[in-house]
Amino acid sequence: MNPPLTPVNILLVDDQPAKLLSYEAILTELGENLIKAASGREALEILLKQDVALVLIDVVMPDLDGFELARMIRDHPRFAQTALMFVSAVSVTDLDLLKGYEHGAVDYMPVPIVPDLLRARVRIFLDLHRKTRALEQLNAELERRVEERTAALAEINQQLEKRVEERTRERELALAQVHEMQKMESLGQLTGGLAHDFNNLLMGILGCLQYIGKRIPEDPKSRRMLKAAQESAERGAALTKRLLAFARRQELHPEAIHLGSLTDGLAEMLRRSVGPTIQIDLDIAQDLDLIEVDPNQLELALLNLTLNARDAMPNGGRITVAARNADLNGTMVALQNGRYVEVSVIDDGAGMDDTTLKRCTEPFFTTKERGKGTGLGLSTVQGMAVQSGGAIHITSTPGVGTTVNLWFPVAAAATALRAVETAVDAAPSLDQFMVLVVDDEALVGHVTATMVEDLGHAALWVPSGAEALEVVRSGRQIDVVITDHAMPGMTGGQLAEAIHKLIPGMPIILATGFADLPGSYAQNLPRLSKPYGPDELAQALALVEPQQRVAS
Repeated sequence: MNPPLTPVNILLVDDQPAKLLSYEAILTELGENLIKAASGREALEILLKQDVALVLIDVVMPDLDGFELARMIRDHPRFAQTALMFVSAVSVTDLDLLKGYEHGAVDYMPVPIVPDLLRARVRIFLDLHRKTRALEQLNAELERRVEERTAALAEINQQLEKRVEERTRERELALAQVHEMQKMESLGQLTGGLAHDFNNLLMGILGCLQYIGKRIPEDPKSRRMLKAAQESAERGAALTKRLLAFARRQELHPEAIHLGSLTDGLAEMLRRSVGPTIQIDLDIAQDLDLIEVDPNQLELALLNLTLNARDAMPNGGRITVAARNADLNGTMVALQNGRYVEVSVIDDGAGMDDTTLKRCTEPFFTTKERGKGTGLGLSTVQGMAVQSGGAIHITSTPGVGTTVNLWFPVAAAATALRAVETAVDAAPSLDQFMVLVVDDEALVGHVTATMVEDLGHAALWVPSGAEALEVVRSGRQIDVVITDHAMPGMTGGQLAEAIHKLIPGMPIILATGFADLPGSYAQNLPRLSKPYGPDELAQALALVEPQQRVAS
């Protein structure tokens, strides 16, 4: 008598609860573990946590369609052999079936489903899954026996075995590093989505607080409470920006910034990151020039360097973050002569010997224990500095400490930028615009429209790209469009492209918390970084030149 089979996991993915319940009713009699997911993102989270034998996927879903979900699953080496079965009531043409199989499906079933047929097909793939696992166990057992025989010949083949072991360790280390990078990529995508949602919430909170602040009576206690609420929301906004910075790829978006302002906001996060046994000192010169760099990537670089310094001081110590202007005239081979801002991170930790110092910026090189680091921190910092037109130089002495110096060139347009900001602040536009606000979040849309009206303009809010196009086609007078990017059905970039086909030159501002946007069209649009307030909105409107005007 054969032993009872151990149940395996079947993942059911559909955004409609009723369909999930119907699949569950059909497949319950198989005696397997049925796991339900209401979206592609939830399905990915489950796959990362549990071993799944078969994934039953709906094709048409709002956040992540079935084809894209299948592609993401197949791209992950852990799920290369996981069976995928598509189910659809809409996408049932031959081209749809072909697309499904191209994305790695083992079967494609149209709706309505014949229960007996679905159960029969699922049994086939589960049987194949169990036989594959049994074969893997058999292979593992065979490998174990081969290892035992090989051990018996160890005396004769000692040198050869040593070389094989060395190559095997190198391969395992390389695979572990690749898997770590893939995990970080998945975590970055999840983090970016959460940060985007928080940005929308904070946008509504900050907008409402600023609106209320203009209208509450001059009561000192109320003003203090309002200020405390605004500061808390702004701290939350700063946190979401760092989460988005963690989630994006190393594509730099430089802008002219003052390093002192950036480090002031970063200091508290650095202190929390290193713990109470380490003291963080800031030595930032007051007369720093503006530098042209991606501020989010610079924050990540300083955080990386600070955490490295912390790891070199397990018993506590002091880290100094310093910055000053520097004129370089042939002193750095990697840099052209000119004016730079020099940023230094100095610790009094264990330091590095000459051999380690020479290799410390190599990708994947690390002196930490296995599992404690990827070896990508310093190489990423070096890549960011060089890509920004600067350089990195590291000095270290065992038992004394390490100093990491970064140089960034002074922004060529720094003076012009100050002049533009001064002009915008001193002389805001007197034109009255008709502004079309497009955002699928009702709270964000209403808050933005209210801020527009408080600035003296007229505003119209619509919740989708399709409705925005209807307004534009209707011939209604529109001067400027402010649109969210991440919207269902039609993104902000796609909406902008469609509007410009109807009205070339229409000013369109993309409001988003993301720095990296898919599609070249979205990348070329003016940005308004979420969450934003009336001042940022006024500056954005002051920099556009609408082709039409609201009648006085």
